[in-house]
Amino acid sequence: MTASSYLFPTNGNGRLNDFQTIDTSVDPIPESAKALLKMNRKKLAELQRVLAAHDRHAILVIFQALDAAGKDGTIRRVFSGVNPAGCRAAAFKAPSKEELDHNYLWRGGKALPGKGMIGIFNRSYYEEVLVVRVHPEFLATQKLVNSERSGFPDASFWQQRFEQINRFENFLAQNQTIIIKFYLHVSKSEQKERLLARINEPDKNWKFSLKDVHERSHWEAYMAAYDEMLQKTSTPWAPWYVIPADDKRRMRAAVADIMVSRLDSLNLAYPEVSGELAKELTEGKRLLEIE
Repeated sequence: MTASSYLFPTNGNGRLNDFQTIDTSVDPIPESAKALLKMNRKKLAELQRVLAAHDRHAILVIFQALDAAGKDGTIRRVFSGVNPAGCRAAAFKAPSKEELDHNYLWRGGKALPGKGMIGIFNRSYYEEVLVVRVHPEFLATQKLVNSERSGFPDASFWQQRFEQINRFENFLAQNQTIIIKFYLHVSKSEQKERLLARINEPDKNWKFSLKDVHERSHWEAYMAAYDEMLQKTSTPWAPWYVIPADDKRRMRAAVADIMVSRLDSLNLAYPEVSGELAKELTEGKRLLEIE
């Protein structure tokens, strides 16, 4: 399956129900998916080196998903071959007091990658239209004007946040930041199995949180929040890719393939050697050879 097959429409007419949670188009043989991931991981490492040398673009990769969908493992497996000096991951947990004293985009802005860098957001400012949408009581800590008025927050409040996010990402795109957004689409039944594995397998106990089980009671609300979020924020300059997440091997292979495809499309190249640098290379070689 090509990268465009996972692309959520950017015209506002897409529906999450149109996307499956398991990708039957990718070879189901584990060794095949593993080989594809390995090949693209090598390509991605080389593309990152050229990205750093080219020094004209920043890459922002955003991962959103429900608990146990596989964000951490996907980030680890896909980007493990990339030079750590050129790739940084930021995990966004519940906001701190300092972060709550700023606007909700502030902490994401602090973690943005510079030119030549790949920045990975494990969750992001999108939590503000997802978790906060399902639990609007969290808005009480954000000290918002009119937060105590009747009917707050209403549909216009969320629409305003969608528009703010789109403008923010458009600004980044206009300033040479390439935004690649992944929603890892896991089914409720598969999530249950993975949460049970965290209980039944001792080496996974540390991952378990009872809160994740309680959040399953809000499954339909989360699906509705994700559906609208994808519809309102999949844009030509920052589209969403919906990746089937029930099979981790296929999921990781798909993410790596899209990353390589997007970076390849930039036509990056190592900078040409200028006349002055050519002279320095020649002189450097001469000095080293006569030592």
